[in-house]
Amino acid sequence: MNLFYAPDIGGHIYSLNKDDSNHLVRVFRARKGDTVYLTDGKGTFYECIVTNPDPKKCEVEVSDKTSGKDERKFLLQIAIAPTKNISRFEWFLEKSTEIGIDVITPLLCDHSERKMTKPDRLTRVLIAAMKQSLKSYLPVLNELTGFNDFVKRPFKGQKFIAYVNDHTNELFDICRPDTDTLVLIGPEGDFSKEEITEALDHGFIPVQLGPSRLRTETAGVVACHTVNLINL
Repeated sequence: MNLFYAPDIGGHIYSLNKDDSNHLVRVFRARKGDTVYLTDGKGTFYECIVTNPDPKKCEVEVSDKTSGKDERKFLLQIAIAPTKNISRFEWFLEKSTEIGIDVITPLLCDHSERKMTKPDRLTRVLIAAMKQSLKSYLPVLNELTGFNDFVKRPFKGQKFIAYVNDHTNELFDICRPDTDTLVLIGPEGDFSKEEITEALDHGFIPVQLGPSRLRTETAGVVACHTVNLINL
């Protein structure tokens, strides 16, 4: 099953964008009457029939639509400091999308080595991961946000901050299932003492992600997998 992203799909006829049209017609060699699958990234799959296999503007007709099976009973948001090597951060985006995540917020922290991101490029990574893993939901990617501003925002659910500390509980032991969850992941230099204090003052619970010291992107994936595992 090859999946294409159609965020603005509506009605019975849809035209794929130029890149997807070229990929479908020239790479997959789609012909008139072939079946192709689309998702709106909002929870719905569309089974479509190719009506005009134009490599520049391929048209399809919707024949059926179904709800995806990746909707969860909880919302998972991870706020994480982008890594200096952007490919590592993109790896986190890819893997967390495959595992299951709803919202990703890049964090600007005291020890951040990367102080800017390219949202369009990161969104393309998310879309590719959604299609590859056959998800019907595209994670929301927020803009880069300062740590102090972010922790002050209201969040109706459980809030955790993961950092290197031998005296905190494991996320796996205290995270409640079926509950909206927010996890903060710091840069490779970890959160500053001031940031940890600020987070604790705003109701975040300190947690560990295992006995090993993890890279930022690895910690993000471990947190994502842990929360999903608890909710199986």
